[in-house]
Amino acid sequence: MLEKAIGFEVEWLIPDLEDSVPSVEKIEARKIVAEHLPSLAGAGKRLVPRVNSISTGLTEADISAVVSADIVGISIGKVGSVEDIETIDSMLSAAEEKADIPDGNTMILPWIETAEAVINAYAICKSSQRIHWAAFGAEDFSADMAISRNVDDPAGEGTKASHEPGLAYPRSAVAVATRAAGVHALDTPFTKFTDSEGLRTEANLAKSVGYKGKLAIHPAQIEIIESVFRPSHEEIDRARRVLKFAAEAEAVGRGTASMDGEMIDMPVILRARNIIRDAGQGM
Repeated sequence: MLEKAIGFEVEWLIPDLEDSVPSVEKIEARKIVAEHLPSLAGAGKRLVPRVNSISTGLTEADISAVVSADIVGISIGKVGSVEDIETIDSMLSAAEEKADIPDGNTMILPWIETAEAVINAYAICKSSQRIHWAAFGAEDFSADMAISRNVDDPAGEGTKASHEPGLAYPRSAVAVATRAAGVHALDTPFTKFTDSEGLRTEANLAKSVGYKGKLAIHPAQIEIIESVFRPSHEEIDRARRVLKFAAEAEAVGRGTASMDGEMIDMPVILRARNIIRDAGQGM
């Protein structure tokens, strides 16, 4: 699978040492992933291996095996507190010294996927300069809360994210906390990877509450996710018009403008700037 991933038309990859690996294969998987990191990096992939959580006792060895100049960061699940991040940070510093790379070079992608983590999300995201993004993990959150997920419904009715009220608060709470901390929020993977419309619905929901992306578990999901989170041509054109009207109003001393019967004031201007920023375009 790792060799096949070299040919994927995707920039970011998260080789997994955690949930997708049976307990008896953890050490072998660690070895295999570490061996393939140079070839993946050489193919232009930006790598964020997912290591096992602190409670497993495997984290330090995982980090020691994967930390190198070939990776951008590590992904780690079931982070519940600032103390967890401090422990991970210390492990990374030791591994970076061993690998002869600068201290602080390796970023952390923490998964916010327990009740404790949701409550502590802002503090977690502010606790280390290594944290540039955080992921909401719906599967483990549901398990922690002992609630079922509609995606498990054998009748197939549960693929719509709007039918999962148990996830509405934590999904929004993580988006708000990450925004307040200056960190990008990534939404939980959509596990029913053959359901394209279900994925699109959930991605649109995540975008509507402030997520900047969504994790994929299959190459077939990439195009849909990118199409949802990348601003459309219509959104970009409108944002450019808003900024043009705002600039013209400012030039004559007005704080607001009118465009197509809509008042253009600062919140509208800020949203337009966000669209241009997310599209990677300047004025």
